[in-house]
Amino acid sequence: MKTQIVVVGGGAGGLELVRRLGARFGRKDFDIILVERNHTHVWKPLLHEVAAGSLDANLDEVGYRGHGHRWGYRFFYGSLEAIDRTARQVIVAPIFDDDGSELVGRHRLRYDYLVIAIGSVSNDFGTPGVKDHCLFLEDRHQADRFRLKLLNHCLRVSRTMSADPTDDAFVNIAIVGGGATGVELAAELYNAASSLRHYGLEVFDETRLRVTLIEAGPRILPALPDALAKAAHQELEALGVRVLANTSVSEATETGLRCATGEQIHANICVWAAGVQGANILGELDGLEVARSRQLVVLPTLQTSRDERIFAIGDCCFFKPEGAGGPVPPRAQAAHQMASTAYRNILHLIAGETPEAFVYRDKGSLVSLSRFSTVGSLMGNLVGGRMAIEGRLARMIYVSLYRMHLVAIHGWVKGLALILVGHANRVVRPRLKLH
Repeated sequence: MKTQIVVVGGGAGGLELVRRLGARFGRKDFDIILVERNHTHVWKPLLHEVAAGSLDANLDEVGYRGHGHRWGYRFFYGSLEAIDRTARQVIVAPIFDDDGSELVGRHRLRYDYLVIAIGSVSNDFGTPGVKDHCLFLEDRHQADRFRLKLLNHCLRVSRTMSADPTDDAFVNIAIVGGGATGVELAAELYNAASSLRHYGLEVFDETRLRVTLIEAGPRILPALPDALAKAAHQELEALGVRVLANTSVSEATETGLRCATGEQIHANICVWAAGVQGANILGELDGLEVARSRQLVVLPTLQTSRDERIFAIGDCCFFKPEGAGGPVPPRAQAAHQMASTAYRNILHLIAGETPEAFVYRDKGSLVSLSRFSTVGSLMGNLVGGRMAIEGRLARMIYVSLYRMHLVAIHGWVKGLALILVGHANRVVRPRLKLH
């Protein structure tokens, strides 16, 4: 039988890994399989732009079937339900149509090597009402749902103002979490709102938007130096964002959020972008060890601590380097580096060699405030994170991160071609996606 390598999860790390494995082995003696619950891939750091309508995901998404045909792997549409380590099988959950009829029954996939790369989910910390009344930005579907709700509320305000120009109507949005996702979404909303008047909402602009950003910690962007976090804070307030630090949410309701201070924040849309943790399924994988954050505990080689034929990479992986103060953070750069190490270690195991240890190299953090500004620190632990940058240079580097991702999943030829197409699209396509 062919050597079968199964990768579960087609995010930044998983998609890059199957691309490299498929290009390396082909289909003759190996069978590379990607299991993913979505049909297409959108780079997760761009979801806030999809949510605001600034990015048309239909033009930037990657279809797994076409990508797999090009790079020599097979795509299986479905969700991980369980694994059978004794039989070395992945159990894929059944797939149902919108009307509830079963399209594909529960089935099993054999594996010689398994890589779990299913990412993370938001951590609501058990806060009452969050699951029922807040939106999340974990995948394309959720970003599209947010965009439609946003446009509907903008249309409501626009019609109200057309009927009565003196009416005090606003779109109120509350964002919980002052990390990169929350900050970038807050800024992107003002960028989108400023353009709506050119797309049929003549009496609507950014002055009709009220955004509140809530952070439980002492300041927003804790991964950045104080000076850059302060600069981002000031930039957001200049746009009109109300930034609340040292404020925790005690409950989410139909009308907004209730803070621990007793303040009630009225909101038409609430977004939860605070904290990440592993999905529930990770704690039910045939005895694999999980951390308190529900991430899979791995050895320095990224092999799971209780099964050396199973790897974990990306946000679902818990790895604390020796001497480090904490685990490797859930970032796209970490998933990229882990994919490279997992690729080499699978090659080592197939060749009967000793796998190598993963070394995380922090390249720094960048946060985009849409077209208004970009702030960040470069080189991370290589220079102590002291290379602070902002403005035009930071924006250029931020854009280059996505270009590097395109090259990683498409190769140099198609990656560079897509970068050129992206330049053309910015000129010819609408600034906002309104459908």
